[in-house]
Amino acid sequence: MAVITLSTLSSSCSSSTRKPSILCPHYPSSYPTAPCFSLPRKNPPSLCLHSDTLKPVLTLSSKSLMSDEQHSDCHVTDYDKPREECGVVGIYGDPEASRLCYLALHALQHRGQEGAGIVTVNNGVLQSITGVGLVSDVFNETKLDQLPGDSAIGHVRYSTAGASMLKNVQPFVAGYRFGSIGVAHNGNLVNYKALRAKLEDNGSIFNTSSDTEAVLHLIAISKARPFFLRIVDACEKLEGAYSMVFLTEEKLVAVRDPFGFRPLVMGRRSNGAIVFASETCALDLIEATVVREVHPGEVLIVDKDGVKSQYLMPHPEPKQCIFEHIYFALPNSVVFGRSVYESRRAFGEILAAEAPVDCDVVIAVPDSGLVAALGYAAKAGVPFQQGLIRSHYVGRTFIEPSQKIRDFGVKLKLAPVRAVLEGKRVVVVDDSIVRGTTSSKIVRLIREAGAKEVHMRIASPPIIGSCYYGVDTPSSQELISNRMTADQIKEFIGSDSLAFLPIESLQKLLGSDSRNYCYACFSGKYPVEPREIRVKRGGDLVEDGLNGHSDSIKSMGVSFKSLEFRK
Repeated sequence: MAVITLSTLSSSCSSSTRKPSILCPHYPSSYPTAPCFSLPRKNPPSLCLHSDTLKPVLTLSSKSLMSDEQHSDCHVTDYDKPREECGVVGIYGDPEASRLCYLALHALQHRGQEGAGIVTVNNGVLQSITGVGLVSDVFNETKLDQLPGDSAIGHVRYSTAGASMLKNVQPFVAGYRFGSIGVAHNGNLVNYKALRAKLEDNGSIFNTSSDTEAVLHLIAISKARPFFLRIVDACEKLEGAYSMVFLTEEKLVAVRDPFGFRPLVMGRRSNGAIVFASETCALDLIEATVVREVHPGEVLIVDKDGVKSQYLMPHPEPKQCIFEHIYFALPNSVVFGRSVYESRRAFGEILAAEAPVDCDVVIAVPDSGLVAALGYAAKAGVPFQQGLIRSHYVGRTFIEPSQKIRDFGVKLKLAPVRAVLEGKRVVVVDDSIVRGTTSSKIVRLIREAGAKEVHMRIASPPIIGSCYYGVDTPSSQELISNRMTADQIKEFIGSDSLAFLPIESLQKLLGSDSRNYCYACFSGKYPVEPREIRVKRGGDLVEDGLNGHSDSIKSMGVSFKSLEFRK
């Protein structure tokens, strides 16, 4: 965890017992134009370690990720899927805030497995523990005892920007002359590279490679008053996807970007504590009742006086990530006002209606294809059976014997059930195809188990474009649907037939809400059109915020040379 001291004007803060009430204003119908601003030069901030910051000493193995092509012999890939972004939690007004945050992060573990962290505030002091690995690897009873207080924020991480190292694990804590602040971020800032270069030109010194740190520097130079308006001011300079929770000595602030790319929901516990989380499954675990979503472009400020709301400017039409319903979120969550389970079941039903095939059994690629497969089987009137068994006890790497085993990585995680497959015409339902390499191995496994025919059904449209809004996807050149037709993909993976969920059918299912979703990975049409720029400083390329690459990026708006921070 990076603990950063940033120079700015002082502000006084105090702590008190909180029992907030909830104010739910009407959703605004129009928004004024965003204000322009300038970044004055400041003295460079310096890295400092606070005595009140708790940093665990862990014995850690490497968590770096490689593709199946890079190391297919010993590295276990996660089915060649887009990687989950991150998960955030915020809790205000509960004496067991750190323990509740810990449990909520467990519920969000599927959104990030590389690192976890919790920040609490106790007697006006922010305290933090972060570490690399799963939530259960980072925290135990002793560590949670070191995080007292009635407010907390937490984060589980999969890196979409920045290297996978301890200093990049969130939440981040920054020290200002007016106080301290912690932040946890789910998303990706597509203008991070330009922001960082401009901030560094004005004297900021970055201590991590995470795009989230830019937010803390923007807060440092903001002249807005009172303090929470610094957060608003900073967020109005950001472009891309962000669902964030901030913790100060006396407030909890939740922010969602104007497009609403990433989910963020608010809940309340029976004792009046306010809870924020990326998915409702986290609220369910800690027995918090869902109040409502944080609206796109909304800033919610929680303190001893209650919950107040205001909105960022400008406010475009929402473009929520459809992949939350296809793959990322847990089936028991409600995301963007829709049941994830019901969405996936409907995807399977549509596939059965629009791409029928004579078959004897329907199976799923576990776990993400399970609900869609149930929908397919029900609509087709064909039995659903568990034809592939997934091992949940395999780490990311495994030692292979010297004599090579074909499809080693997939075989470690998936085992075919011969009794289900042998002599059968099999429909295999999966949520998506990315590079196609894993799908080909799965088809081969099923054939080797004796299947007569193998028909692949994919519960999403073909993925043809990379995501710049908080999902780690391969480059467009690596996406098989961007290079091949469906017939060519069928030949590549070796199936007897292949069908994708038509995007028109997906949009029809969503009805009037369809226009509020982002389909950029399927259409190549980005809600905020990225444009390639290169920013060099001192002969070195500033690391970008898109999928961790540092060669060239795509950013919104004008090129960096003409990028101006106007007042």
